[in-house]
Amino acid sequence: MAMATSLSALTSSLSSLSFSSHISQKPLHNLSFSPSKPLSLKSGTPKFPTALVVVASTAVADPEVETADLEKLVKSRLPGGFAAQSIIGTGRRKCAIARVVLQEGNGKVIINYRDAKDYLQGNPLWLQYVKTPLVTLGYESSYDVFVKAHGGGLSGQAQAISLGIARALLKVSDSHRSPLKKEGLLTRDSRVVERKKPGLRKARKRPQYSKR
Repeated sequence: MAMATSLSALTSSLSSLSFSSHISQKPLHNLSFSPSKPLSLKSGTPKFPTALVVVASTAVADPEVETADLEKLVKSRLPGGFAAQSIIGTGRRKCAIARVVLQEGNGKVIINYRDAKDYLQGNPLWLQYVKTPLVTLGYESSYDVFVKAHGGGLSGQAQAISLGIARALLKVSDSHRSPLKKEGLLTRDSRVVERKKPGLRKARKRPQYSKR
């Protein structure tokens, strides 16, 4: 019985093989293949759309040249120097001293032959110190400010310039005293760093006390 089953399975597998070989011998008329394009070996890299590269040429201003130009402008606007001008004021704060000259213009501020924003490193508080006296009287676009400052740091110089501008505006008109005094712009701030004392680390800082 087992022999008959194996023989029938063998004959069925042989018939399926002969059927598949019979099918494969028939020509395939329905299938059509389009000829592929020949590959060119010359183009080693694939071609992509060329991208337009726009190089923007930015002119970098030389700070030395800009300072020289501003120095020529200041000397042309102030013949005889700072001391020969009529509208001048001197401001002080801590160790900083600023001499300020006002001239009719469009609101340009030049400190030590440099633009105010560049000289004060773009600090908004220091720039506000410089512009406050002019803004108080509504002259922010009416006068050009020329400053020669030395001593102290930038913060002290900015506050010294503010006092110098306020004092110079008093020479324009004595009626400016009331609004400037109301804003406290004519008061010289006398606060300075307290000196170091012997035996202390700073003005008042002491070494740690040890009882034993």
